[in-house]
Amino acid sequence: MTEILVQAGTEGAVPPAEVRVVDHPAWPVLKEAVEEIRPWQSADGSIDFAAEGAPAKAAAELAVDRVVSSVEQISPLLPHDAAYHHALVADLRRWAEDGFTVPDFLDSLLAFQPAADRRDGLQHLVVFPMYTQNGNPDRNLEAVVLRMVWPEWLAELERTRYDNPLFCGITFEDFTTGYDTNSAVLFPETIAVREAPERFSWGGIFCDREAARFRRVTDAAVDILGLELPDDIREMVGDQDRCQQAFVLWDMVHDRTHSHGDLPFDPFMIKQRQPFWMYGLEELRCDLTAFKEAVKLEAEGNRHGRDVQYAVLFDRMFRFPVTGDRTRNYDGLGGQLLFAYLHKHDVIRWTDNKLRIDWERAPQVTNQLCGEIEDLYRAGIDRPKLVHWFAAYDLVSTYLAPHPGSRWAKGPDALDTSLPPRKLVDEVLPDEFPLSMFYEALSKKLKNVIASTKGITASGAERVAA
Repeated sequence: MTEILVQAGTEGAVPPAEVRVVDHPAWPVLKEAVEEIRPWQSADGSIDFAAEGAPAKAAAELAVDRVVSSVEQISPLLPHDAAYHHALVADLRRWAEDGFTVPDFLDSLLAFQPAADRRDGLQHLVVFPMYTQNGNPDRNLEAVVLRMVWPEWLAELERTRYDNPLFCGITFEDFTTGYDTNSAVLFPETIAVREAPERFSWGGIFCDREAARFRRVTDAAVDILGLELPDDIREMVGDQDRCQQAFVLWDMVHDRTHSHGDLPFDPFMIKQRQPFWMYGLEELRCDLTAFKEAVKLEAEGNRHGRDVQYAVLFDRMFRFPVTGDRTRNYDGLGGQLLFAYLHKHDVIRWTDNKLRIDWERAPQVTNQLCGEIEDLYRAGIDRPKLVHWFAAYDLVSTYLAPHPGSRWAKGPDALDTSLPPRKLVDEVLPDEFPLSMFYEALSKKLKNVIASTKGITASGAERVAA
């Protein structure tokens, strides 16, 4: 079987007639074996056979054998992944031979190169020990079957305008328990390896889950708030495929923006210790850049441009602020800021318990907020870190009221500025910018709808009433 896999991995190999991986009889066997292994694993992915309720080592070996056999049976359907599956089998066997210690799947991670072949509709079978961002924090074995989303119009935009050679738009076919969560990404940095590669060569975002979640929450929010939608936007919210197209374009532009523009810091700032409003501004900057580009695309006649604008606005304003807890919720903060900015510039009005949007002015004023954040970044290049953090705080607090007990809100004199900046992060309150009364009320009405989107995919995107 090894020889077959290696031979099938030649570049440009053409897969056999399309057979859905999830219809292959080996897929449910693989999935069941992975689900058997997962509860045995510790948080780091190892199996402690001395722990209470642990299996016999022989039982774990048999389960891994079933995973290996299933991968080998399915792999001929996916010749483009043959080198990866060959390395995966070796990593699985080595994990078992080493006594199920902390798993190391670096070799198979390096062999998996989905961004090198982004054909629309191409299937992949992925098995890794990993945590699922916004899902399961432990490094459990997971299996997922996915498809690439790479229509020609998107490929053309990437080639000519929004170069992003590592980005992969993807959709779910099926998955194990770690993805029956709120996770909508497949990122290489979540995978258990002995050492991080020098650079990652791909990153995947499940646009079907994002679109399905967006549709359900937006539909409920529109109903709760009495918002009158233009006909074309109402049609977009009702169309799963159209929303997926909007999200894959939004995600591609957002992703590349982290390393484009006037950047006073490492764009991968999540690795740094900073106040959470800095992360919030960075994520919002990337979304508003996608919005700004979408305005240009609409003006040029691209039919996806207007859809992206309202996907950004509605997801940011309706879902982000009321999703998750209030502990350093930087995505929530970005949504709060966008709503408050539009409200204070009279693009949004909340009167008679109904939300009204000035659809004509919304693009201009949203781009205006993007410009203010870009000006902050450009000026930050000439500022010390702590000065830049305070300038960012001033921008946010112009539109959002800080917590009355905040020391940061009282300015530098309230803090011990002789300490290193990273130490002053400890003085940031978990909820430095609490929800407004508007969002407190909206949260109560939307929380069950948001909870219902856990594990959602395109097939479960039907609407539910608030």
